[in-house]
Amino acid sequence: MRRSASLQRLLIYGLSGPIIALNVWLLSVLFRYFQHPITVLLIAAILAFLLNYPVKFFERARITRTQAVIIVLLATLTLLVILGVTLVPLIIDQTVQLLNNIPDWLGASQENLKQFEMLAKQRRLPIDLRVVSSQINANIQNLVQQLASGAVGFAGTLLSGLLDVVLVIVLAFYMLLYGERVWYGLVNLLPSNIADPLTASLRLNFQNFFLSQLLLGLFMVLTLTPIFLVMKVPFALLFAILIGISELIPFIGASLGIGLVTILVLLQNWWLAVQVAIAAILMQQLKDNLLAPRLLGNFIGLNPIWIFVAILMGFEIAGLLGTLVAVPIAGTIKGTFDAIKSGKPSDFVSTTVTIPHDPPPD
Repeated sequence: MRRSASLQRLLIYGLSGPIIALNVWLLSVLFRYFQHPITVLLIAAILAFLLNYPVKFFERARITRTQAVIIVLLATLTLLVILGVTLVPLIIDQTVQLLNNIPDWLGASQENLKQFEMLAKQRRLPIDLRVVSSQINANIQNLVQQLASGAVGFAGTLLSGLLDVVLVIVLAFYMLLYGERVWYGLVNLLPSNIADPLTASLRLNFQNFFLSQLLLGLFMVLTLTPIFLVMKVPFALLFAILIGISELIPFIGASLGIGLVTILVLLQNWWLAVQVAIAAILMQQLKDNLLAPRLLGNFIGLNPIWIFVAILMGFEIAGLLGTLVAVPIAGTIKGTFDAIKSGKPSDFVSTTVTIPHDPPPD
């Protein structure tokens, strides 16, 4: 009996790896096949999760849920239109100017490297940066060409993008109204000891996670924009927004955004790049030590290693979208399994994300 049990355990452990790999590959194939509808549904679901907060706020004023949803969606559309008229043209204009200036910046960086090498030779230091600089310049030029071609493709598919935006808003409207009925109709097919923790964990992980990341990204944009303007950083608004958007990728996103902005500024002025890096890192530390603990709490249920694994797997399966949803999905799975093991209702929600809020409606 002991040999049989140990053999079964060995088979389970031995087959779990190939089974997980097969499932990941199958998910990636399915996502590529149904990429467009899955992307639209996920974005609509995330928007519905975020808008559920103001909808519940209006419901407290004894307004019906349908009226609250209509009010919130109209306010959201108004905000989007205002941003589209005021902020988006500025971002597009600065992006075009940046793409046009990068070749000149590359030439200036070559001259700076030559001066640095001459100074090193005068001090008899064996430094040769020509190979490294040529590789970096080639990579940056390729990136610029890809961005330029992507901009042309974006202009060609603008109508399709607008239709997708309308579709996302319509889907979010119906998800806010009837999403719970559809969800409970699906989870009722599962045993109650799985359906209850899965519902609570999914709602809080997705809803609170994305709200927290948006607030943290907005904090970086609002603080870095005036700082960059005072420092006379070129394309200050664009660089601040780039760092804020990268904040949506948990843990590593802000560092990647700061690194990219620092490299771009370094092509023009190395001392200004140092100042930009210091200012952005200080704001990042302020966010991580003061603001993030209040919004995100501690990732008690998820080991940081598994978080990085989830991000990598999400990127492999669904690209950027998979990277954004990997952590809340991992938190949902962890919280559900913890609740099933303990059997306690208080453990139904993973402690991955905690924000003070009203309890979700039944």
